[in-house]
Amino acid sequence: MDTTDKFNQQTPEEVIDLRQYWMTINRNKWSILSFAVIISILTTLVVFSMQPLYRATATLLIESQQANVVSIEEVYGLDSSNNEYFLTQFEILKSRQLAEKVILKLNLLDHPEFNPEPSALSFNWRDLIPVELPQQTVSKEEFAQSKFQSVTTDFLGRLTISPIRKTQLVNITFEAHDRLLAAKIANAVGDAYIENNLEARLQLTYKASEWLMERLTGLREQVNSSEEKLQQYRNAEQIIGSDGGATIANNELSLISTRLVDARRTRLEAESLYRQVKSVASPSPEAFEHIPLILNHPLVRDLKRAELETALKKADLAKRYGAKHPQMKAVESELNDVRAALYSQIKKIINSVENDYRIALANERSLKNDQTNAKQNLQSINNKEHKLQSLKKEAESNRQLYDTFFTRLKETNATGDLQTANARISDPAIAPPFPAKPKKKLIVVLAFVASIMFGIVLAFLMEALNNTVKSANDVESKLHSTMLGLLPLLDKDKSLVNPSYSTYITDPQSPYSESVRTIRTGVVLSALDSPHKTLCCTSSIPGEGKTSVAINLATSLGQMEKVLLIDADMRKPSIAKAFELSNKQPGLSNLVAGTSKLEECIHRADANNIDLMTAGIIPPNPLDLLASKRFAKALEILETKYDRIIIDTAPTQAVSDALVLAPHVGAMIYVVKADSTNYQQAKSGLKRLRDVNAPVIGVVLNQLDIKKASKYYGNEYQGYYDSYGYSDSDNLTSEAKSPA
Repeated sequence: MDTTDKFNQQTPEEVIDLRQYWMTINRNKWSILSFAVIISILTTLVVFSMQPLYRATATLLIESQQANVVSIEEVYGLDSSNNEYFLTQFEILKSRQLAEKVILKLNLLDHPEFNPEPSALSFNWRDLIPVELPQQTVSKEEFAQSKFQSVTTDFLGRLTISPIRKTQLVNITFEAHDRLLAAKIANAVGDAYIENNLEARLQLTYKASEWLMERLTGLREQVNSSEEKLQQYRNAEQIIGSDGGATIANNELSLISTRLVDARRTRLEAESLYRQVKSVASPSPEAFEHIPLILNHPLVRDLKRAELETALKKADLAKRYGAKHPQMKAVESELNDVRAALYSQIKKIINSVENDYRIALANERSLKNDQTNAKQNLQSINNKEHKLQSLKKEAESNRQLYDTFFTRLKETNATGDLQTANARISDPAIAPPFPAKPKKKLIVVLAFVASIMFGIVLAFLMEALNNTVKSANDVESKLHSTMLGLLPLLDKDKSLVNPSYSTYITDPQSPYSESVRTIRTGVVLSALDSPHKTLCCTSSIPGEGKTSVAINLATSLGQMEKVLLIDADMRKPSIAKAFELSNKQPGLSNLVAGTSKLEECIHRADANNIDLMTAGIIPPNPLDLLASKRFAKALEILETKYDRIIIDTAPTQAVSDALVLAPHVGAMIYVVKADSTNYQQAKSGLKRLRDVNAPVIGVVLNQLDIKKASKYYGNEYQGYYDSYGYSDSDNLTSEAKSPA
């Protein structure tokens, strides 16, 4: 399925009919325009009675960097390198405190701008109450304070602060009824801001100086106390030098450690010799001769050499002399002396080794004790040094803090008398030549446009709330019924009781008569094979024109067939009055009751070429009469005598007469008054008929205004009549359309 087919299959609710919207606007155009004109006139009166309001603007330049002679931004806490600084300044410009300063400076509390005279139209709501209400008494101070706050609130409501993007400029705008006052206040706000900034900085300087002085007094005491504690500790611990003797102790410990290493080495060497000597098992001196220490000793070597020479000499003499020879004895004595000297020297060396070992061992032990004492002394010095450094750091910290505060105090005092503003007015405000408010022309134009739009919305709302049946489309879409025909609304003719009863006879070529013939054609064509012998006309409520439809349909059918018109609406009969007959003449009720003959109950209407049967004497319970077998029998007899029988019965929403007649008729025509009958009522009446299987063949839309209908649907229905040579001059005020 293509897009065109899908579009064609959309329901009427899904398609937006712009033409209908335009017709709704066109139909109510004069009402909308009248409403817009009235609102515009009222708006004009109100606008021109308003007092003009002037707007003056001064431009203020806020410096991002402050021209300080000495850099003491820490004292003021200013950081102008970010946007928060400027946002803060904008809020200060809008602050209540700044507004109060301007009000007091310009004495605005007594100015007529903020103290308007009471209007003659103003009134006190207490005057409307007959009983005097208790009033709260306020003092003069409270009243003055309340007035001051009220003026300040009004002042802030007229003040506008508008920063210019990507610049350091800000617009100060003030609105007032006095153009000179507006410019004066705008400039005064900028000046007040500059003065406020200077005062704030000066006040900060004084507070900073006062606080620094208080802190310096305490810091000076802390410095003196900490330095005194440091000196007392030096004296108590007898600390000399900057490091408390730690360097001397370290050097002493290093020297002792070096000597101890040498002593240990000497002791080890002596101990080695001592162990060699002790390793000899025999105490004889000869046993020690082979020890390397003794063997390599110079004296031992000399004595050993002398002993060898003496022994060789003795051996040589022994070859020549005997043992008792004086030379032999002399050599033997010499040899003994050499050996005694050798053994004596060996003993001395052995004793020397033992003494050296004992001395080295004692020296090592002594140096160990000295090293231990030196370590303990150094540890004690380190402990003292830790506390000494702690006291020194405390004293130095207090001194540095004191010096810092002292420097800040000097800087603050130096800049106390030299203050520079952080802003200046770059473009002062001037008195505006023209008022900014109200924009009278614009307000009037907007009021006109808004009233037009509101009128259109109201027209659509009234259209949506209108739930009546207005056209053939409404009959098909809302009532889901076949459209049998339309009858236009006729102009009232004072000479006629009801023009709809006689127009078909008096003006057979009128659009109204054509519409009646259209309905007749629809009735005839609805059942060609089995013509409807008996037709019944009903409606939802009284006054919809069912009687006129029945009369005109009977008259049109009477031109071709023998027709009988019966008035079955026995509660409010109308046919007798329409044909100027007496209600006391015999009619339907007399026939069914048997009090009159058939010939007495039928009356001739020569002008319409039909027979009439009025309601007759109104019975106490018409529904029982219509539901009786005698009525059915009478209807059967009448069907044998006439080609068509048209019955006018009561409305379906009022009584159930039409429901009772439904089984006895061949077709029912439902009459709906255009633009009057609620479609829910008509739909409910049709449902009641369908519930009893009533043969409803269609709906007749009666009394339709052509001009009004053409506003709904253009000239479609008007063109229908114009194509047949009719126009508005033919007393047309409605539309008509043939379903055929």
